[in-house]
This record gives sequence, structure tokens and C-alpha cells, in this order.
Amino acid sequence: MSVTPRRVVREGAFKHIIADGVQVGDTIYLSGQVSVDGEGRTLGAGDIAAQVRQAYANVRSVLASFDASMADVVDETLFVTDIDGFLGQADALFALRAEMFGGEPQVSQALVQVARLGSPDWLIEIKCIARTAAA
Repeated sequence: MSVTPRRVVREGAFKHIIADGVQVGDTIYLSGQVSVDGEGRTLGAGDIAAQVRQAYANVRSVLASFDASMADVVDETLFVTDIDGFLGQADALFALRAEMFGGEPQVSQALVQVARLGSPDWLIEIKCIARTAAA
């Protein structure tokens, strides 16, 4: 039995504990991205829109490490700590999402409320799967 080669990227603030992404063939699996900078500092505490923007910026950065882009994303899961608060701003947040994708995203999506993320300051975590011709 042969093992499919993997390309692993560890560049983010938490590289010592998790990979930012793993590519197997033409599929890229991104670990959940949150609103942190390169040193692991939370950006936009208490501001869901700011956290969505930063989390997507981190998604873009990880994808770029694989020579991929937001256009390659085929599936995403949004984990939120307050689904009512998120849905209360849904129009603005989904407009921001479209901005980050460069147009209306052509992806499947799940929105899940969780009791807590890795830091009590984090309001959202975004996990994606991308497909690309580059292997």
C-alpha cells in the first residue's frame, strides 16, 4: 500500500502545534483560521466583522502558500460562538464574505455554533477545503 504524498504548511502563529494546511493531490485542507496576526495576537476583539475579515485574510495567506486562491475554495465551515449575533448581522457579514472571495462564493457552507473557540476573544473560526489543478 502506498501513501499519498502530503505537502504541509506551518507558517502561522500556531505552527508549533498545528499545520496551517495540508495538500494531498489536488485537495488542500486548511486548519481553522481565526482573527490573529502572525504573532498570535487577537485582532478585532468583540467585533465579528473585523474578525471575519482577518480570518479570511489568514485563509488567503495559507492558500497562497499552496499557490492557490479563494477561487479554489469549494467548501467552508464557519464556527461561531453566537449564531444569533452572527445572523443578526448576516447581510453585512455575507457581503464581507463576498468581498473576500472577490464575488459571490461558489462554495458549500456550514454555519455552526460552538460553546467556545480556542480563546474566549475569538468569535469565529473558518475552516476550508480547496481544490486546485496544482499538485
